[in-house]
Amino acid sequence: MPKFLEVLKKFDITPKDVSLFEHAFSHSSFVNEKRGNYVDYERIEFIGDGVLDLIVADLIYKNHPKMDQGLMSKLRSALVRRESLANYARRFGFGEAIFLGHGEKNNGGSNLDKILEDVFESFIGAIYLDQGFDTVYQIVKTIFEYDVIHYSLEEVTDYKSRLQEYVQADTRESVTYRVIKEEGSSQDKHFTVEVLWDGNVWGRGTGSNKKKAEQNAAKDALSKVAR
Repeated sequence: MPKFLEVLKKFDITPKDVSLFEHAFSHSSFVNEKRGNYVDYERIEFIGDGVLDLIVADLIYKNHPKMDQGLMSKLRSALVRRESLANYARRFGFGEAIFLGHGEKNNGGSNLDKILEDVFESFIGAIYLDQGFDTVYQIVKTIFEYDVIHYSLEEVTDYKSRLQEYVQADTRESVTYRVIKEEGSSQDKHFTVEVLWDGNVWGRGTGSNKKKAEQNAAKDALSKVAR
């Protein structure tokens, strides 16, 4: 039995058109190798991206009646960003269910954030197309509602933007970031980044990817200038 059917069982989904879910878990590398009537997930991902944004926005709106628009936007962005969706995909075993070409599979594609994010969105799109809006709403609610309610301000704060605003209050120049250390395997990377302005190091941060490390470096810089 294909692994993607096991994923459907976790959500109590009985597909009306199983091919939609087969497409949703098919990476382009797999389709290119097969060269038959196979279809990759890109079109369904497009639908899933829009459906996911709408439902998460609705959950935020209903659960936080006093939250302003700016914070609602930041919270939604944090919840549907690549790292978050990839982690949701890992939680439900999506990686084992993805159809990959041999090269992509050998390169660890089943654990790459970009592919897991795409497949998560295409999975949501397939549910919408196959089961309808009410069903996909309940599934997204089940996955996201706890994190919507128990959000952390730390997770939705864009330290890079705040640091840039601080610098540009006095100058039009921009801060820059540079990677000074990269450690670990392709599936377990750790980056160390410095943030510089006017030739001086303002802060340093680490993270499992460059974006996280840059955010932590900007946070470190802000903690120093705020003293």
